[in-house]
Amino acid sequence: MPEVTRFYGIVIKMYFGDHFPPHFHAIYGEYVGVFDINTLKMIEGDLPRRARELVVEWASKYQRELLEMWETQVFRKLPGLE
Repeated sequence: MPEVTRFYGIVIKMYFGDHFPPHFHAIYGEYVGVFDINTLKMIEGDLPRRARELVVEWASKYQRELLEMWETQVFRKLPGLE
């Protein structure tokens, strides 16, 4: 699974050709969350609250780019959260 970015110990990854809805994976240590790109809600997983908040903050900045990657299946790295 290609790594899109990493910040504050959180790694964001995305599979291409994966199942719907369009989503990405956030890994934080032993915790994992799957986030819907359209709604930015965690649809699966057990990320701690603060990590979820950071992921949503980051994804809200790059939502358009994430959806474009999902639709075109053209991978590119994105900046982390600063």
